[in-house]
Amino acid sequence: MRKIIYWVHTSVDGFIDGPNGEFDWTTMGPGLSAYSESLDQRVDTLLFGRPVWEMMVGFWPDAESMTDDPHVTAFAPFWRATPKIVFSRTFEGDAWTSRVISDNLRDEVLALKAEPGADLLLTGGASLAAALTDHGLIDEYHVAVHPVVLGGGRRLFAEPKQRLNLRTVASTLVDGAVPVTHYEPSV
Repeated sequence: MRKIIYWVHTSVDGFIDGPNGEFDWTTMGPGLSAYSESLDQRVDTLLFGRPVWEMMVGFWPDAESMTDDPHVTAFAPFWRATPKIVFSRTFEGDAWTSRVISDNLRDEVLALKAEPGADLLLTGGASLAAALTDHGLIDEYHVAVHPVVLGGGRRLFAEPKQRLNLRTVASTLVDGAVPVTHYEPSV
């Protein structure tokens, strides 16, 4: 069975974006980029909730024309070439969307995990991650904690319906500034 890997950046105070939705506070140094690329090598499908999708599709198709950042130039071709599934009740898809899942979340995701292929990567977001967590569908959590206090925004785990016990698999300090911890649900 394929795994769902959740890869997310958070502030020290537990927010995945700022009070006004800003995501300008992350720093992708070489170590964090390498960690991200190691996750990319394990997957063949990217998963997005609608808000993250809108941010991604507004940047990654032409990312190299906007910056020469090494992380961007490494990730952009992977992003363009990899199938992308968007979860939304209202979005119908676009030229970059491989598939939209709009209802029957649990059944659709279980079927997706049962398909042949590599693992699936859920990048960022809060609502989709919360819904998948509530259904017990996320197999790995990779959380990068950036040294910033945002004071508001969307919480990493917004009002979970139940306690989620996690087991720490590994933790490392990357780029001398960002602890990244790999968790799995505790059984």
